[in-house]
Amino acid sequence: MTKIIAFEGIDGTGKSVQMARLSETLISRGLRVSEISFPMYGSFFGEAIGRYLSAKDGVAADTVDGKSMALWFALDRFEAFKSFDYSDADVLLINRYVLSNAVYQSIRDIDLNKPDLLDFCLELEHRHFFIPVPDLYLVLDVDPADAAQNVDKKGFRDYVGNARDVYESIDSIQTRARKKYAEYAKRLPNVEVIPCMENGKLLPIDEIAKRIEAVVLPILD
Repeated sequence: MTKIIAFEGIDGTGKSVQMARLSETLISRGLRVSEISFPMYGSFFGEAIGRYLSAKDGVAADTVDGKSMALWFALDRFEAFKSFDYSDADVLLINRYVLSNAVYQSIRDIDLNKPDLLDFCLELEHRHFFIPVPDLYLVLDVDPADAAQNVDKKGFRDYVGNARDVYESIDSIQTRARKKYAEYAKRLPNVEVIPCMENGKLLPIDEIAKRIEAVVLPILD
């Protein structure tokens, strides 16, 4: 059965880099690895999400009702998994998954003092759309100030060009998202936080990769 491992964390924590590193490690061990990144900006629903995140149509993602915004992200995954072939992969690595949906639709300014959407998102995606539950969430924990510097190094992206998206551009959202990830890690059994900083400094890529492997490899043996 395919093992599903999702990379999470605030924007700029190095999810793409570490997912690629883990993929290389697993392939070197003889495992077949597939990768998916969400949102899928080339899909119907992913393109709509990109417009919300860039506010291109005059409506920004952080102003949309939380459950309505969560539904766009859920539909993007629902569409992706309709055609996914599990027979091609021993391990599926995912960059951003259901946990991101719950986090970011629970910590925007318009969401404050409202119940968070963790239970809603889990119900919507896993029990209504039957999007698979991951075996493991890896939450890369980085200070928002350091993460913001990484965001600015991303370069051109189709949905925002060289700018930050709506969520990336609001420091308070990133700070609250970090706290929400830590909260969810205590609430859910399949969430593992990977500390990526030591003594106030970001750890080298290789050291973070080792910490990830120490958590992932035992569940694959």
